[in-house]
Amino acid sequence: MAAASTAGRLSGERCPAIEFHANSGGDCFQWAAELRIGADPNERFGYTGRMDAVDGKAQRPARLCAEDWMRAAFDALCREGLSAVAVEPLARHLGVTKGSFYWHFKTRDALLAAVLERWVASEQDRVFDRLDAISDPRERLRELFLLVAAEAREHVVYTALLQGLDHPLVRDVMERVSQKRQDYIATGYREAGMDPTEALHRARLTYAAYVGFIQMAVQLHRPRLRLEEYKAYVEHVMRTLIP
Repeated sequence: MAAASTAGRLSGERCPAIEFHANSGGDCFQWAAELRIGADPNERFGYTGRMDAVDGKAQRPARLCAEDWMRAAFDALCREGLSAVAVEPLARHLGVTKGSFYWHFKTRDALLAAVLERWVASEQDRVFDRLDAISDPRERLRELFLLVAAEAREHVVYTALLQGLDHPLVRDVMERVSQKRQDYIATGYREAGMDPTEALHRARLTYAAYVGFIQMAVQLHRPRLRLEEYKAYVEHVMRTLIP
């Protein structure tokens, strides 16, 4: 499988989760100006259904299921952070009483745990299973970098969870996810010819660059890059880090 070009992977057509807003000149696109939740806010969470907002509330089926609560909770996490994953505001958004929630989950933490585990499973399906089909380790690393660079929604999720590390459920999941990601990257570097120690150091550097950039982009709206500048940045990162 040949690696996709940066231009193709990071164009507006191929990256529906990113909304680039032009400045007053009309030709400058800001990567970090705003991250759009997307036409289908749960597309990357493994849902095929959808709930559209009508007068501030979700248009819902006659009877909600656990999936509806998980979907609403994930969307709230992306938009407002971990504190928004709470029974009362979710019930208001869904247009139901809190009693509906307790048909499906015993506690708020039970809902949060289900949402987090679904997020972990979706990454396995969306990222790792897809990349494992690429035999060449350098192409696999390049595809990983391009895939991650285009997933603005995932950056929002990750940043929201970083801000919620004081919650034991979030801390446990983030530790597992971060370790799995670093192990995967280190394996790619080893298979590309690095010795194990160097591969581990390079994987840590790679992951630190990822975490640092998304925190600056989502939280500080820095750096403000034109789309072409962002493409050039991603290419620079790949040239610098992939052996």
